[in-house]
Amino acid sequence: MSVERDAVVVGGGLAGITAALDLADAGARVTLLEVRRRLGGAAYSFERDGLEMDNGQHVFLRGCDAYRGLLARLGSERHVRVQERLEIPVLSPGEPPYRLRRSSLPAPLHLAGALARYTRMPLRARLAAVRGALALMRIRREDAALDAETLGSWLGRHGQSEAAIAALWDLIALPTLNLPAAEASLELGEFVFRRGLLTSPADGDIGFHDSTLSQIIAAPAQDALARAGVEVRLGFGAQELHAVEGGFEVIGRGGERDEGAVRAHNAVVAVPHPRAASLLEPVLGDAAARWRALSTSPIVNLHVVYDRVVCDEPFAAGVGTPVQYLFDRSAAAGAPSGCQYLAVSLSGAAREMGESVDALRERYLPALAELLPRARTARVEAFLVTREHAATFRAAPGCGRLRPGARTSLPGLLLGGTWTDTGWPATLEGAVLSGHEAAAHTLARLGHPPGGLASPSASAPPSASLPPSASVPPSASASPAGAR
Repeated sequence: MSVERDAVVVGGGLAGITAALDLADAGARVTLLEVRRRLGGAAYSFERDGLEMDNGQHVFLRGCDAYRGLLARLGSERHVRVQERLEIPVLSPGEPPYRLRRSSLPAPLHLAGALARYTRMPLRARLAAVRGALALMRIRREDAALDAETLGSWLGRHGQSEAAIAALWDLIALPTLNLPAAEASLELGEFVFRRGLLTSPADGDIGFHDSTLSQIIAAPAQDALARAGVEVRLGFGAQELHAVEGGFEVIGRGGERDEGAVRAHNAVVAVPHPRAASLLEPVLGDAAARWRALSTSPIVNLHVVYDRVVCDEPFAAGVGTPVQYLFDRSAAAGAPSGCQYLAVSLSGAAREMGESVDALRERYLPALAELLPRARTARVEAFLVTREHAATFRAAPGCGRLRPGARTSLPGLLLGGTWTDTGWPATLEGAVLSGHEAAAHTLARLGHPPGGLASPSASAPPSASLPPSASVPPSASASPAGAR
């Protein structure tokens, strides 16, 4: 079998879609392989009881330039919206709703008023939170010790009580890191708070998907890849990857080397880290095996349909309740007139992963009724649970040293995905940035000059690679993606 493609991309999530588009736009001949019968990876939709539901509730921030750039590339911008100004409705049992809202003052003063009036914490704790935020901004990011401590222990040493962490810091830590502050890496936690909230006032404004993820990502990506000339092979389960003369060979399920194999000069593997470890350990050895130590963290989503409107907020956070975040997805899902479909997103949901649907129903319906008085007399038309047991890599201390860069020891073999060393937690933005970086290294190996390949068929010999000192830094103007 001759090598006819410049690059093969394994994985049809955001990282793989981005890498394939970058490569094809530069003139490379690209094949994208995806095991599922759809694109989008971990961001997907499904139909249940006449409703189009998303598996999880993904949001982004105004400063997520790479992700928003991909949406523009896909023509999906009209299906999303960004708040004019950061505002998080906070619900607690027996308390009136509170709106944690930024002002127009420069950072970090833009949050001072919101903290000063934040009734979920006593005044002394609010003042301590201001001091904690200022201390966080003074952290030296180059300090290697940041990857060895939890965000929670650091906050505790800087005057934050457990109650304050639960009422304030975990509002941001849980959805962005998929772990509570008590378990999350200080290095990633510092990045999230500094980049998302403490540096630029507008960067933290939250963006929402008004349509389903299939309408925003999967279907538009399929069209964009086709227009770019990318060969997309859905339902292709990559089982083996080999270095061969002229590049790499990916063998599909069944091991048929003729019909179930793809050869290319370069390969971008953009799949979750447990899958990447299994696929690449035969060619990379211990370097791939150690990725398993990253472990995973789960997300559980509850999908509740009421026979009437019980919540007037498009989304809200919960404090003093097991409900972390809830979203009104009625319009996007096509809920019947008069009904309301609320999705409850639970990050770091190790406990919920092991609970039955009945147990979750018994705990969360009363919790929702405590927050939403109208839910107490409403009839529940449907209660569904979706579980992502390996939703993200586990953003715990030590994860920084385990995350690989885009390049591997094999020239032409690149990595993509939120678990690679983007400097970000597992977010939509991180996924897109990783795809850009993998494509940039691949194009450099193909002899890509600024503005495009010299010719669509141009390719470099398999021994060509970037020098060890070369790097393609992620965009400095991006921001974490927030609650999922």
